[in-house]
Amino acid sequence: MPLSGHYIPQLAKLMVEFNKKHNLFNLKGIALGNPVLEFATDFNSRAEYFWSHGLISDSTYRIFTSVCNYSRYVSEYYRDSVSSSCLRVMNQVSQETSKFVDKYDVTLDVCISSLLSQSKVLNPQPQQVSERIDVCVEDKIVNYLNRKDVQKALHARLVGVRRWDVCSNILDYQLLNLEIPTITIVGSLIKAGIPVLVYSGDQDSVIPLTGSRTLVAKLAKMLELETTVPYRVWFQGKQVGGWTQVYGNILSFATIRGASHEAPFSQPERSLMLFKSFLEGKPLPEIL
Repeated sequence: MPLSGHYIPQLAKLMVEFNKKHNLFNLKGIALGNPVLEFATDFNSRAEYFWSHGLISDSTYRIFTSVCNYSRYVSEYYRDSVSSSCLRVMNQVSQETSKFVDKYDVTLDVCISSLLSQSKVLNPQPQQVSERIDVCVEDKIVNYLNRKDVQKALHARLVGVRRWDVCSNILDYQLLNLEIPTITIVGSLIKAGIPVLVYSGDQDSVIPLTGSRTLVAKLAKMLELETTVPYRVWFQGKQVGGWTQVYGNILSFATIRGASHEAPFSQPERSLMLFKSFLEGKPLPEIL
């Protein structure tokens, strides 16, 4: 999640500082999934991702990178001061990418509304034999977690929360803090000997892999870390699970092939392989 790039490094830094006096926490490392580490780099990589995946045209890509880039738009939006030029660009981007494409998983079919569901019932399509993916599974999970018996079984404390949701507006996120870079904090953790894994679901356009990969490589250069595992594929279940590169045996970057912004949700087996290898300090499998 984007905010993991902020609260996880900051929390880890506090733990490292606390351990200098009390040595209480057994911090083995931190893993950051599709994180915001540097506002402009992470957000502006969206334009290239959209363009390279065919979601926007050449002309829209040009204005999305020259007239108003995404970090500028988000910054203006958070301040309730969106300029007319940015509004024009974003309207063009939104029109071309379509509301029927999930920006968190650009290749997954969206969960259609109840209105469209009714339309499909009234106009049934031929039954397909091939295996189908339930694209509405997240909606079903939300409904499941809002059942009173489930919440009771989970010992959920519903303090001020009437309905559980994936991103609840009950929490007050200080979104302007996203503009504060945390990549330097990640660097300080590495200097303290804490292994760091930055991973990206490669179907996420919200915080695309290109920005994260660039920042990790930049950090490795700043810390003078040599490449210990050159960029290569890794495998899970006799299929390519993604790509990875490791610097100094302490800073790792990896992609999870076919994964969304919420990688463990969309690719659980590949995500488990990635986390397991990281926690055990082992390289990701490079053979079938």
